[in-house]
Amino acid sequence: MLESVAHERVTKDAEDSAVEWLLQSKDPSIRYFTLTDILDKPKNSPEVEKTWKLIPSGPKVGILLNGQQSDGAFGVHPYQKWTGAHWRLVSLVELGVPSGFGPAVRATNLVLEWLLGEAHLRNVPKINGRYRRCASQEGNALAVCSRLGLAEDPRVVKLAESLVGWQWADGGWNCDRNPEADHSSVNESLSTLWGLVEYHRATGDRDFSKPIERASEFFLRHRLFRSDHTGDVIHPDMIKLHYPLYWHCDILQELIMLSRAGKLGDPRTGEALDVVEKKRGSDGLWHAEDYYWNIKQNDSTKVKVSNIEVCGLGAKRSQRTHHSQRPPRSEIFRKKLPLGRLFKLVEGQS
Repeated sequence: MLESVAHERVTKDAEDSAVEWLLQSKDPSIRYFTLTDILDKPKNSPEVEKTWKLIPSGPKVGILLNGQQSDGAFGVHPYQKWTGAHWRLVSLVELGVPSGFGPAVRATNLVLEWLLGEAHLRNVPKINGRYRRCASQEGNALAVCSRLGLAEDPRVVKLAESLVGWQWADGGWNCDRNPEADHSSVNESLSTLWGLVEYHRATGDRDFSKPIERASEFFLRHRLFRSDHTGDVIHPDMIKLHYPLYWHCDILQELIMLSRAGKLGDPRTGEALDVVEKKRGSDGLWHAEDYYWNIKQNDSTKVKVSNIEVCGLGAKRSQRTHHSQRPPRSEIFRKKLPLGRLFKLVEGQS
């Protein structure tokens, strides 16, 4: 009994310290999601509204918009890793920029032109009855446009309808052109699920409920990270924590997306929730275990960074900053994972 009480007290102290750490952030996006997602503050409360209004002028939003041209572009292909408009938009939306936010809306035009261009659409072969498409691209774009208030745009409707048409029988998507490939990819399916969820939220179109159900079931059938044939872990990286994910997949991102799809209560999420909960540090925080991009600092050293730091470094270089200078660690990426929905994910299972 005493051990149980002591454990609860330590857990509560750690949670309080983590929440306090988040609330002290200089970035309004972090404070906003802490207030709304963790502390359940009403969105119309004065404190929350005041914080929300600061998001467009937040430091990370500013870095992601740095160098934007009058047509909304950033001087590179929309999909260039990780400075293209496609990737910047995903981060901007996840940072909570408001619907209709002008700079973000302008950036969507080039992304939509690319994804709906004739050359791009011609490159979606149907092999052995299955469309082979890197659907995470359309999925991210659909989610972004839906969040930004563009769900009724005919181009966005086309994205949504295309994704449903390309969905495989097992509920996911895959771009593997091997004729024998008959199993969807977790990497190509997760952002696609997100896109359909956001589109459904924005439009209320019930025709998308079944595709969302099928895509959710694809992840739940695998218990998020296990082979549905052998029960083995699909890939070691899936049980590491990363941020941002770009087009990759790990258990934290899967839990977040399944939460948005209303599937977190499914008992098959339990093992993944346990894995995430056990990764919590003694300081009450979750530490990022890896990054999906790095910058070469010198001949022998690479620095693992996020796309915000990549964009920030590009801005400094354009201002004649020396190329070998280490990019500054932004607050949220000092190997600390953003906690916005993590407490809710764990508490939802307790």
